[in-house]
Amino acid sequence: MGSDNVLTVYYDGLCKVCSKEINHYKKQKGAEKISFIDICSDQFDATAEKLDPFEIHKIMHVRKSDGTLAVRVDAFIEIWRHIPRYQFLVPLAENRLVKSILELGYSGFVQIRPLLPRYQKNNQCADSPYCEIKKA
Repeated sequence: MGSDNVLTVYYDGLCKVCSKEINHYKKQKGAEKISFIDICSDQFDATAEKLDPFEIHKIMHVRKSDGTLAVRVDAFIEIWRHIPRYQFLVPLAENRLVKSILELGYSGFVQIRPLLPRYQKNNQCADSPYCEIKKA
């Protein structure tokens, strides 16, 4: 992560839905201060980043500038906090009731994500047990 960046977002570049959302964020004002790391890139090494190789492929991770991790819905809240267009969502998403609903929805997404369309790129992320989950 560059010294000017306030956030590192780890995303699954082979997941078409995930990539579409991340590409949207990349175009927003504020994104210039965010590093977007494709966890399915040949250059990505989860253990070098002190991340669990299975968990990083299972749920969304964001590393804040202080080195702490935000995962799941908290990861999205951190992204929204740094993109002015979405900052209005932060207090709403941090509301206990709303966050519970968002977490429930995210848990559902985690379950269906392996079944979603994926880009095929040279057997990327073959070393992750999560990537080996096949469509039913």
